[in-house]
Amino acid sequence: MTQRRFTQLDVFTDTPLLGNPLAVVHAAQGLSDTQMRDFARWTNLSETTFLLPPTNAGADYRVRIFTTARELPFAGHPTLGSCHAWLAAGGRARNDLEVVQECGVGLVRVRRGAGRLAFAAPPLVRSGAVDAATLLHIARALRIEVAAIRASQWVDNGPGWVAVMLASRAEVLALQPDYSAMSPLEIGVVAPCPSAHDAQFEVRAFIPGGGPNEDPVTGSLNASLAQWLIGAGLAPPSYVAAQGTALGRAGRVFIEKANDAIWVGGGCIAVIEGSVSL
Repeated sequence: MTQRRFTQLDVFTDTPLLGNPLAVVHAAQGLSDTQMRDFARWTNLSETTFLLPPTNAGADYRVRIFTTARELPFAGHPTLGSCHAWLAAGGRARNDLEVVQECGVGLVRVRRGAGRLAFAAPPLVRSGAVDAATLLHIARALRIEVAAIRASQWVDNGPGWVAVMLASRAEVLALQPDYSAMSPLEIGVVAPCPSAHDAQFEVRAFIPGGGPNEDPVTGSLNASLAQWLIGAGLAPPSYVAAQGTALGRAGRVFIEKANDAIWVGGGCIAVIEGSVSL
């Protein structure tokens, strides 16, 4: 076995225990796919990442992202947390303002500044209207009436997201889904917050099977939601989304449309640092 540097972070928060945890294994070259999958299952976190030298000449590092059940081509909080851990371990990007991450969907830009990291939302691999049968499936899984869904859209940027908008934050927080009825869908739910709230939208992410059924704070979902909401005129070009409230977290996701990209940012803080034997 080899001793490898290990970091466990909280992402989309500046306060430990209020965001979404991520395990990061540094210098993961030499680990097999099976070893990565086994360790990710053992951590029992929503995602575990493994940092590797890039294979693309345009990237600063490469990351592989695993849930407890499968490998993902892209995920948001693992992107920010992995970049934070890579930089903290002495990683040097060729560009002072941006880091370029290589992952399953290709190259992802990560911007540095304003006291936080932010990644450029990757393009959607599926978008467009949600058919009536799928909307009925979603409503049954969420235990709501179809009429409660104010808007909907496929917002898949890799993990498979489909999203619905409800009328209010209270409705989002009141949801008690039937996860057995949800598969194979991965559902994002969003609604506007009251004007006095520090965030403009409340978000929840439901992922049935193979791990926690609800993700605390989800970068990939917020990235694709932003493309839908801003593009459809349902959200301003810059806003803050709250997520994790129903799980006792206080995640905050900072969205900004600037020039050619939608940037998805948040805080990162290391909670555990040490080594792991793999």
